[in-house]
Amino acid sequence: MSDGALFHRDRGWHPTPLSPDYKTSVVRAPHKALLSMNTTLSEETGPVFGHDMLGDLDNDLTVNFAQPGEMAIGQRIIVHGRVLDQNGRGVPGALIEVWQANAGGRYRHAKEGYLAPLDPNFGGCGRMITDDEGAYAFRTVKPGAYPWPNGVNDWRPAHIHFSLFGPSFGQRLITQMYFEGDPLIPLCPIVRTISDPDAVSQLIAPLDMANTVPMDARAYKFDIVLRGRRSTLFENRKEGN
Repeated sequence: MSDGALFHRDRGWHPTPLSPDYKTSVVRAPHKALLSMNTTLSEETGPVFGHDMLGDLDNDLTVNFAQPGEMAIGQRIIVHGRVLDQNGRGVPGALIEVWQANAGGRYRHAKEGYLAPLDPNFGGCGRMITDDEGAYAFRTVKPGAYPWPNGVNDWRPAHIHFSLFGPSFGQRLITQMYFEGDPLIPLCPIVRTISDPDAVSQLIAPLDMANTVPMDARAYKFDIVLRGRRSTLFENRKEGN
């Protein structure tokens, strides 16, 4: 296969579109048979991102929304890793956008229904571009777990959302990163749509003490595969992965 081609999706690696315990999947699931089509030239080329689109603090969520001299409340962490293509090669110049709840488990948006307090110095979003080896890193605070109106008493594990664009339009990925050791992971209806334990493990970032900064921040390592036989799972549906 040429370098430019994209592997077809591995349907067995991903959760079924219809998972009744994850209630919103009932209305999102396709009602007709899925079709597999070859990629087009426009899907295998572009878009192009540049470093001039980033601000100096875009990859530091602890201060990028804070008042001068202030910073976000919570456990300070560094998340780092590599973005890889379907053949295991680093993807340079990939735009990564992240968003998350604050340390109390609350998002900053108008329809938030959880009563945990907002942090006035935490906006909950950031972005970065991978280097020549496909590496990325950002600083933030560990998000809190929160309840959601799926079942009577369902809680989302602590997680960070990722949106990535690789070197081609067909390499768009939206996914979530969880934290090693969180007891809510196996209880989450979204996680439980994934039947393969190895696939679930790809979404869990292990603690990386080797990259922890003493008296400052813990580190977690999270590598992401944009597309292919071992691609990182798509967040809610298979389109684009």
